[in-house]
Amino acid sequence: MADSSAEYIQHHLTNLTYGRNPDGSWGFAESGEQAAEMGFYAIHVDSMFWSIFLGLVFCTVFRSVAKSATSGVPGMLQCCIEAIVDFIDDLTISIFQHKNPLIAPLALTIFVWVFLMNLMDLVPVDWIPQLAHLMGINYMKVVPSTDPNVTMSMAFSVFILILYYSIKQKGLGGFIKELTSHPLPGKAAIPVNLLLELVNLIAKPISLGLRLFGNMYAGEMIFILIALMFGAGLGIALLGGILHWVWAVFHILIITLQAFIFSVLTIVYLAQAYEVDEH
Repeated sequence: MADSSAEYIQHHLTNLTYGRNPDGSWGFAESGEQAAEMGFYAIHVDSMFWSIFLGLVFCTVFRSVAKSATSGVPGMLQCCIEAIVDFIDDLTISIFQHKNPLIAPLALTIFVWVFLMNLMDLVPVDWIPQLAHLMGINYMKVVPSTDPNVTMSMAFSVFILILYYSIKQKGLGGFIKELTSHPLPGKAAIPVNLLLELVNLIAKPISLGLRLFGNMYAGEMIFILIALMFGAGLGIALLGGILHWVWAVFHILIITLQAFIFSVLTIVYLAQAYEVDEH
């Protein structure tokens, strides 16, 4: 039972990976060990598929609602989307005290996209992998935000914007001066200041991406452990059903909160990029 449980968990935590094998051939990995051997020359096909698919869902739904929006009594979907847009717009205005037409749409995109990726965690863990297995696909992880490649890619995309706006607003010299002039005064402290500020700067995307990954990965692991209970007898299965429902209800808060945090921190970091250091 321990071996089968371990294999079950390992299977559900393995991505559908395509890449170059050590012998130079290309193909899909047949095991987690083979996927690890592919190293840099590999792509998680399932993470890419579901993240792009959910991004298209977001764009399609929002575009459709925008085109069919009415000034009369709106439908439930229009009310929901308008509430989200107004919420993110008000949030952006309260945090970002500068003029930039990109920030609010960026925050909205991040919030909705991350929320949809997180929402996939509420799909029972065996449904889509079993369907994929019937189609001849051995592995299928459906929650892109449990893949550090996805969360860190999004975080470093935000990091590039932070660097861009920091240099654009302050100039390259001003940005370098900001990194070298504090917290310690004097020219002798420049190396120490630079080291401290670089660590602080690089910590932003790392914490942004790892926070989302860690929370969602833990949530997925709990769902997988609960799913194991359904094969351990009627009484344990009933308890598993109750725990699954309770955790799913609680997890709705987690997936929303993580999308909100990612979006808010993006706005905060970009607002900081606009701030001119007066020290």
